[in-house]
Amino acid sequence: MSALRGELKELRASCLAMETEFRESIAQACPESRESVRNLLHYLALRKHDLRDVQTRLAALGLSSLGRLESGVLTGIDAVIAIVDALVAQHPFRPAPPPEGLDHRSGSDVLTAHAEDLLGPSPEGRAVRIMVTMPSEAARSYELVKSMVEAGMDVMRVNCAHDAADDWKCMIDHARRASQELGKPCKVLMDLAGPKLRTGAIHRGSRVMHWRVRRNVRGTVTSPARICLVSGHSGSEALPPCDAWLPVPHSLLLPARPGDILKLTDARGKNRTLTVTETANQASGQQCVCTCEKSAWVLSGAEVSLLRKGETIGTGHVGDLPFVEEPLRLRVGDILTLTPEAPPGDEASPPPSRRRHELQISCTLPEVFSTALPGQPIFFDDGMIGGRIREVHPDRIQVGITHAGDAGSRLGSAKGINLPETAFGIGALTAKDKLDLDFVAQHADLVGLSFVRRPEDVTELHRELAKHGNTRMGIVLKIESRPGFDHLPLIMLAALRQYPAGIMVARGDLAIEAGFERLAEIQEEILWLSEAAHMPVIWATQVLDTLARTGVPSRAEVTDAAMGVRAECVMLNKGPHILDAVTFLDHILHRMQDHHIKKRSMLRRLAVAQVSHVAGS
Repeated sequence: MSALRGELKELRASCLAMETEFRESIAQACPESRESVRNLLHYLALRKHDLRDVQTRLAALGLSSLGRLESGVLTGIDAVIAIVDALVAQHPFRPAPPPEGLDHRSGSDVLTAHAEDLLGPSPEGRAVRIMVTMPSEAARSYELVKSMVEAGMDVMRVNCAHDAADDWKCMIDHARRASQELGKPCKVLMDLAGPKLRTGAIHRGSRVMHWRVRRNVRGTVTSPARICLVSGHSGSEALPPCDAWLPVPHSLLLPARPGDILKLTDARGKNRTLTVTETANQASGQQCVCTCEKSAWVLSGAEVSLLRKGETIGTGHVGDLPFVEEPLRLRVGDILTLTPEAPPGDEASPPPSRRRHELQISCTLPEVFSTALPGQPIFFDDGMIGGRIREVHPDRIQVGITHAGDAGSRLGSAKGINLPETAFGIGALTAKDKLDLDFVAQHADLVGLSFVRRPEDVTELHRELAKHGNTRMGIVLKIESRPGFDHLPLIMLAALRQYPAGIMVARGDLAIEAGFERLAEIQEEILWLSEAAHMPVIWATQVLDTLARTGVPSRAEVTDAAMGVRAECVMLNKGPHILDAVTFLDHILHRMQDHHIKKRSMLRRLAVAQVSHVAGS
């Protein structure tokens, strides 16, 4: 027992030593976070030690095993030392005087207050907020945004990597209006795009329109495809409901009548027959709707003939159709060549076609050509394709593909690229981010800093916000890279110089960068450190993703969503069934908070425990 007491006092001394070592960081912290910085330092000092043996011996005595000290480290250690002192001296235990620092209860209260200041008040019935990423449609549909707020959205997330300032403004206006009409607060987070490395445009492909028919299990057509033919029309705006549209000459549409037939040959050499069922704006020959009972891929320039009672009354050609890229199909053993992206406005001709094992695609971040090294791993499209860098040159990188699907994996444009072992040496704020901050600082409540890797990234964001006169704007640090995780304590200390600040566990890129097998461990460590720093956490990436996309959740993602109760906010991504996902998550969080607060199990009454001998027999 005396040895145990000595070890506990050594732990306490190491906490105070860490506090002394980082006294400058404590002094630099904003007043609201100074005690939080001190507590974070105590926790870091504690976790420098392997405490498993001490924990086992304490638990054997029925004492606290130091496993729940995050929110008030020093006072928690002091409480255990006081009990062990009483046992060693064999005198009745006398509680220690009220602590000067944060204890477990007051530390939790500080975290709650910080979460409210950053993310807004928690809704009635649940302590965890729900954040939703906005689809482009949210800029056009007030009713969609209002429905999200009504279903339980507490924070709107606008991704600056998509859409434009006018769209962002509409989304935010819709959120403010819905919040006021419904009497429900809804904060706005705007995520800066950051230096995301993506694949560039793919030049190969065709101008093509595809439609398909629906068949039953016997192959009988149950719903023919509806195709709208348009004249003087370069897009698909203001069309009647249809599966596809084709631009054709005005002279071809002008005489068209219901019952007429249009014939064409598609890209595969298949003859297709379209039957005219409706016409609109007949005077100008602007539109007509046809049906077709076979699927087709139609190319720009395809010849079209209009027939009535078997007689040709007009001919023409299909006009310009949307360009559809043809993704690369990569197989294990292929050699992929990465090239720099062409400058904006560069009309250089597409690269010449290559043999299949010499595939080529550009990438968006030029720094990769001066920092990547042979032998380093590289991943594409959220880790679906993996490889090793073989050669690095100023104008190209050769990658040997080592991981792909059995039949190969397709790689298209704008897909993420991850280089977990490559140090780019660039900051988290790009030139685009700094321009976007003009809008963000005026209209948003929170700003998300993407791909933060070092404390200097946070300091730079503070500087940029100061230029806009907004030093009290909430900041969310997105931890999505291995350097970001490795430097997390120092990044937190930098963030706590201004108030309020929080952490987003961006598990998509983080899983690729750190390794899928380490993701569960890393997200636990981020939760612990964040609680010690009293920084609110946003649990993000693929939460109820299948439900949002298909309308039906997977069993695994329901469990994952339930674990979100350990954070202060859970983020949902966009999808056609997003309203169902918000409602579903709201129900899960309501139920789970009776069982969990952070990593503590709450022993509420269990109905399943109400058994009797009679029932058992």
